[in-house]
Amino acid sequence: MARLLLLSNGHGEDLSGALLGRALSEQGHEVQALPLVGQGNSYRTAGIPLLGRTREFSTGGIGYTSLRGRLTELMQGQLFHLLEQLLRLLRRAHRFDLIVVVGDVIPVIASWLCRRPAATYLVAYSSHYEGRLRLPWPCAELLATPRFLAVFSRDQLTADDLSQQLRRPVRFLGNPFMDPVLTPVPPLPAAMQRIGLLPGSRRPELEENLRLLLAVAEQLPVSGELSLDLALVPSLEADALGRLADSAGWQQSGDRLIHRDGATIHVRRDAFQALLQSSDLLICMAGTAAEQAVGLGRPVLQLPGRGPQFTAAFAEAQRRLLGPTVFCAPGDAGSLGNLQASAQLALQLLERCRSDQQLQRQCRQEAERRLGAAGGGRRMAAAISALLS
Repeated sequence: MARLLLLSNGHGEDLSGALLGRALSEQGHEVQALPLVGQGNSYRTAGIPLLGRTREFSTGGIGYTSLRGRLTELMQGQLFHLLEQLLRLLRRAHRFDLIVVVGDVIPVIASWLCRRPAATYLVAYSSHYEGRLRLPWPCAELLATPRFLAVFSRDQLTADDLSQQLRRPVRFLGNPFMDPVLTPVPPLPAAMQRIGLLPGSRRPELEENLRLLLAVAEQLPVSGELSLDLALVPSLEADALGRLADSAGWQQSGDRLIHRDGATIHVRRDAFQALLQSSDLLICMAGTAAEQAVGLGRPVLQLPGRGPQFTAAFAEAQRRLLGPTVFCAPGDAGSLGNLQASAQLALQLLERCRSDQQLQRQCRQEAERRLGAAGGGRRMAAAISALLS
């Protein structure tokens, strides 16, 4: 079997790359990964060896961040780290039979410079943003060359659009990052209705996002019929969570956060999949997690933050990507008006989840249209294997 190198550039891209890499390993290939930014934890979890050292940056990727985020990247030395990773790639690319790009223009350029055969999963781009995808230069020119043996898209609209633009077949086989959440798991304890709270995974933005989510939770009625469940990554440890909660007017008690008016939030660690599947509505301040929620047929309420990633601009772009089952209340990010309006909209959406069959049908349709069916990782791995036979 072949030696393959996965090349990605961000948290969400690493997750997709790790899932695709695991599927390729199961088909007998020897797989390594080179995350251009970040620690590559998704690859480590999947048991995929990393090529060289990694480093974490506060924005978690290269791309859609605020100006403050871009300046932070520069001060943290992200550009120099990226150049270091590219040099490592150029020195070692000859060892691999195929480079599998997961991401956008940066890894596409890096792969092309290696002069090795490549396959590309353009998980970062979609024609749903503007109707016709305008790939940044020189991405389209490079993908049209014979060096790229296959191009895969994240939805069918993009596949049709790019097939015309590149004058070559672009295939949509599903999204590997949907495979874990579409696999049934034991549900969370039963509740009449459940709201899942998703603050994201990137620190220190995670802490600020969580403060805003707690402020929205304060606006929701205390009821035994409504369960509030928080998906929290292990990097925010119990002590740090307790200090944050205390400063926001909540107290930590075991795996719960309790407000003085009686509101309770259940903290769920290592239960992201169950939380998504068990929730009626997700309040999101995250990228990939919101996509996974939509792919499960769940309505999503965005809560824009102050960034560097999940800003009002990012949220607006996400609504164009994911469609009409993603909602956002009016008002400036972090303002009292937006927080109160978000809580009111959440209650309206909960009622619609219960009684509006049109919304339920629309959620199912958009899930298939925007994200595709389960098994995308296996289908893409099989198509890549076919390139090597």
